[in-house]
Amino acid sequence: MKTISVYASSSNNLQEIFYSHARTLGKLIGKNGYDLVYGGSRLGLMYACADAARENGSKIYGVMPEKLVKICANPEDCDKFIITEGMRERKAKLDEISDAVIAMAGGFGTLEEISEMIVQKQLGYNNKPIVFLNTAGFYNTLVKFFDEVILKNFAKETSRKLFYVAETPEEAIDYIVNYKPEAVESKHIFK
Repeated sequence: MKTISVYASSSNNLQEIFYSHARTLGKLIGKNGYDLVYGGSRLGLMYACADAARENGSKIYGVMPEKLVKICANPEDCDKFIITEGMRERKAKLDEISDAVIAMAGGFGTLEEISEMIVQKQLGYNNKPIVFLNTAGFYNTLVKFFDEVILKNFAKETSRKLFYVAETPEEAIDYIVNYKPEAVESKHIFK
């Protein structure tokens, strides 16, 4: 495993704990010898993480759809900056060049990105470690929703193994460092 894709908020108006966890995560990504793939901007948690990773030895890969390039591109801080046609192509490129994914706190875009990776793993298209960084309990309600999905038979109990919920950046990186892929079979798909 060499690259970690980080999905996260582009907001610069969050509580400090979220930026602190983003910087710590970036530092740990670099110190553990991973490179970082992210949205390519100089905004929010994603940039706080990327900047800290770069300062700690990571190569940084930015991936951004062309529509956003004029608004918030940050190619000068990236070792490689990739422009895609749209968001679908962006997600495909993020997936293609990453070996693991971590979702920090974020909005609808972050939720869409991490959800797609879970479904791809469920269907056997990837077998990457997928981690939610649950800073300040941010993902508690989503995890309860996942429990409800399983409880009401919309997903199998084994679906819980498709992702991991970490409470700290250290726990997130530890999970990735020690990840042992299981054979992904249809056991996660059909009830």
